[in-house]
Amino acid sequence: MATNPPTGDGHRNGAVRDRSQTKTSSGHYVKRDADTGRFMDVKTSSKKPFKGVRKER
Repeated sequence: MATNPPTGDGHRNGAVRDRSQTKTSSGHYVKRDADTGRFMDVKTSSKKPFKGVRKER
């Protein structure tokens, strides 16, 4: 994958690997580890999805 300058500006190039996210019944998004299947983090600050993390179907 090609990267565009400027480098080191703090943004991600591409998706987060080995992670997925799903929506809970309360409307919050929860992040899951793809290897173990364990839940890692719940986004409680807003009901928007995590950036760069693929969604489960």
